[in-house]
Amino acid sequence: MYEFSPMGWLKHCVFHPVEGFEDLRWKKQGSLKIAFGIVFLLFVAMVVDRQLTGFQFNENYVKVFNIVPLLVQSVVYFFTWVIGNWAICTLLDGEGTLKRILVYSAYSLVPYIVCTFIAVIFSNVLVQEESIWITAITYLGVGWSVVLMIQAMRAAHQYSFGKTLASIVGTLIAMLLILFLAILLLSLFQQVYVFGYSIYTEIAYRIRG
Repeated sequence: MYEFSPMGWLKHCVFHPVEGFEDLRWKKQGSLKIAFGIVFLLFVAMVVDRQLTGFQFNENYVKVFNIVPLLVQSVVYFFTWVIGNWAICTLLDGEGTLKRILVYSAYSLVPYIVCTFIAVIFSNVLVQEESIWITAITYLGVGWSVVLMIQAMRAAHQYSFGKTLASIVGTLIAMLLILFLAILLLSLFQQVYVFGYSIYTEIAYRIRG
């Protein structure tokens, strides 16, 4: 059995996912600090991708920058995935804890984050006719992270391959439900706030009158 530093375990999982996540589980390793750092880098990668991608390849209107959508697409989506997976796999007798799911999921995002940064760098030095390289790097990052995520969830919950895929589909459905309920609650709170503020304004107006 291997012995690594916290960063060594991350590298082991990224380059040897089949045995890496199993070893990580068996040795009860995995750093929350590194996991949160990776989630932060995911957010940074999305900001960099939107704002610093070469103008030939960037379809975003970079003069207007809104941090909220990027925060939702990175941090909010990630933690929704973690909560959704934990909820679904609890029902399916999964062995993964909330911490384990969070750490393993974060580790799985490393190739996507790294390839996003590389693609942004290439977009500033390549010409339009060489865009195939940027596309290839992007697909490599996404594909590698998907493979890592599948193996990570399989190791975390000790599922078969088929059950792992089923739990991932269930997690995606759970994410949609969580986000729908969150939007519904935000809308409800907004309406309550508007109603309360209008009552306050009316009372204040009558008192002054």
